[in-house]
Formats: sequence, C-alpha cells, structure tokens
Amino acid sequence: MWLVVLLGFLLALFSSLDVWYFARAAAAVVRARLQPPVRDLTAEQVAVGRVAPRDMDMCHMNNARYLRECDFARFSLYVRNGVFKALRALGASMVVGATTIRYRRPLRVGEPYELRSRVVTWDDKAFFLEQRFVSTKHGLVCAVMYCKQTVIRSSPDGIVQYLCKRKVEPPEFPEDLQHWIKFISASSQNLRAESGLVEKDD
Repeated sequence: MWLVVLLGFLLALFSSLDVWYFARAAAAVVRARLQPPVRDLTAEQVAVGRVAPRDMDMCHMNNARYLRECDFARFSLYVRNGVFKALRALGASMVVGATTIRYRRPLRVGEPYELRSRVVTWDDKAFFLEQRFVSTKHGLVCAVMYCKQTVIRSSPDGIVQYLCKRKVEPPEFPEDLQHWIKFISASSQNLRAESGLVEKDD
C-alpha cells in the first residue's frame, strides 16, 4: 500500500514540477559552497560540462539547454562571489530582465566544454553578465550570452557596497554591451507604446 502511495506521489511530483531542474540547482549551490569564495566580483568563473544524450537535438546540444546550463552557472557564480549572501542580508532578490544568446558553432554529443561566466558591469538597476560556452576540444567560443539581472528591493550599488564595504565604481560598458542595452531599451519603449503605457526604462 505504501509503495503505491509513494509511486503516486512521485508521479504527481514529476508531472507537475521540473524536479531535475531543482535538483541540479541545489547541487550547483552545494558544490559552490564547498569551493573557495571568489572575492573579485567581476572575476571569471568556469564550470565544466559535457554534452549528454539527454541534451541532444539533431545530434547537437539543444538551444534551450544552453540557457538552462547558464542558470546553474549563475547560481554557482553568485554563491562564490557573495552576491546571494548580500541579497539575503539586504532582503533583496534578482530576476532575469533580458537575455540574448548567439550560437556560433554547435556542441556535439559527448563534446566537453567550459562555461565561463562573469559579471561585466552594472548600472543603478541591474547587473550585466556574459557567459561563454568554449569547446575544450577546439578552444572555440561556441555560444555567448548576455544576461541582464535586475535587482529588486535594493540596487547593484547596495550589493557591491555590502560586499566591498565601500563605494565601487562599475567597470565601463563594452561597446557590444552598449548596443545590446540600447536594443532592449528600444524594445521596451515600443512595447509600452503599444500598450498605451507611460514610457519608462525596464
């Protein structure tokens, strides 16, 4: 009887939630806590992976898998550089405000890669990250993603001051990142105009 109840519970759980996502996220956080902390907020952190059969789509890594792996890499990044700790202390949170990924070369099944993540810079509302998939077989950048991570109930400057105990000026915005920010800002304004809302940057 208990076996039937357990199987029914597991069936309901796996059919209603993406259990493996939460399991991978928890594993990424635990693994990051076991690693040495990274004091430099903008330091590049590297996660290693290999394309598994479950990641495949037409013999190469599925487009959506790249974004999923980026999630886990960001969890690790924020644990090791202290951003998650600062968010808890300040009663704040973060959400993904925008992402853009460029696919340059497919990652084949069984191919090893490095996922290199770093905080590029920040403004008064959000952190901007770059995440690169680099084939360890060829040394080529196979995909690169920009992510805008918006801070809620605080600010990037507040988080940085909490971590560094002083005011820190953000690094300069690279030219390609500036173009991307202009694009998402223009998209936001257009969508607001279509909805009849007052113009405002997201």
